[in-house]
Amino acid sequence: MPSSDADVVRAVKRGDAAAREEMVRRHLGRVHAACFGTLGRRGPVEDLVQETFLKALAAIDSLADPGRLGSWLHGIAVKGCLDWLKRKERTTRPFSAIAPGAATPDWPDPARGPDADEIDRREKLLDAVERLPAPYRETLLLFYFDDASYREIAATLGVSEAAVNARLTKARAMLRERLLPHAKP
Repeated sequence: MPSSDADVVRAVKRGDAAAREEMVRRHLGRVHAACFGTLGRRGPVEDLVQETFLKALAAIDSLADPGRLGSWLHGIAVKGCLDWLKRKERTTRPFSAIAPGAATPDWPDPARGPDADEIDRREKLLDAVERLPAPYRETLLLFYFDDASYREIAATLGVSEAAVNARLTKARAMLRERLLPHAKP
């Protein structure tokens, strides 16, 4: 199996199916973190992750520096998510516009069930993460969701490792402040 991203890209360009699978395996977490970081729970994250890899495979010959595969995939993912958000803004109408004067439907409460407290804590955490400014949210998701190193995150986002450290420190502080307002740093 190819040892570097550049080797994977060269093998993909030759039509190697195993290399395509390896590309997805290596970068799935990172692409998912980019999509979730951009969309949160507002959009079809899984669909846009798949779309990212499909677009990448179709355009693999345009990748000028095969060693920057991760950053390239990240850019495709974020652009795809931003395009989806723009399309959604143009086509989304509130329920009240569809049925003026109608009450909002009585949707089932997802917090009901045996683990309502745990669901509530997770929802609060996800809400707090979604409210983080994009650079902090994305860095945090890459670190915790993808288990990426500072070096990998820096390469993906095009920032220094010091910037990654600063973003993680700030993101954690913001989450602590939002989730534990009386906690001391």
